[in-house]
Amino acid sequence: MKTTAALFVLFALFQGSLFSQNPAVKIGTVGEQFSDFSLVTHNGNLLSMHDLLGKNVLLIVPRGKYQDDKWCTICNYQYAEFADLEISGRIREKYNLEIVFLFPYGKDLFNEWVEAFPGEMKKIEQWKNPGDTANITLQQKNWMTFARAYFPKSFDFSDREVPLPLPVLIDENQEVSKGLDLSRTEWGGSKTLQNIPAIYIIDKDGVLRFKYISQSTIDRPSAEYILNFMDKMM
Repeated sequence: MKTTAALFVLFALFQGSLFSQNPAVKIGTVGEQFSDFSLVTHNGNLLSMHDLLGKNVLLIVPRGKYQDDKWCTICNYQYAEFADLEISGRIREKYNLEIVFLFPYGKDLFNEWVEAFPGEMKKIEQWKNPGDTANITLQQKNWMTFARAYFPKSFDFSDREVPLPLPVLIDENQEVSKGLDLSRTEWGGSKTLQNIPAIYIIDKDGVLRFKYISQSTIDRPSAEYILNFMDKMM
């Protein structure tokens, strides 16, 4: 019986190792080699960091949800802005760059995230233009001022398909998110499975050159800041 039990445990461990594709992902230290990992993208392609050697990589980690039934609006805007920069300015070609988003849930929730884009973009426009500004509270006015500066672009997906030119990695079991020490069930005052927002820039040799881990959900480097860093890096 003891032998059978031991064999069962060994089999379970072996089976677990088969399903864990990314057991060696580490938090990442600037100036050192970034971890290699592989995940399936939103369109079903397997993408690995090793395959991206020779290109610079901008790895963007959105928060995802901030409540069980509410998406982080900033994350939707962040993807929309970089997608727009790619479509209008071909920034991937300019910087020899791949831009990758790390999504901390499965494909079903990814589909819900995409479906939420029109509503989240409309919410931002309401923050920026709350109506009768003469009668809004000081708190609303401050938030309006913040929103106008933080979300300089406007996107409307209410009557068209959401463009998805940039690969989104489906980290359903949070393997990479946990390896990077970003996965949380409580953060920023909310209790739900989410990631700490983060930005990584990895050069064409696979070396981490820039790393930013958010202290709050609204402190993320802007797209302009990131592209300015890319200019200096090159």
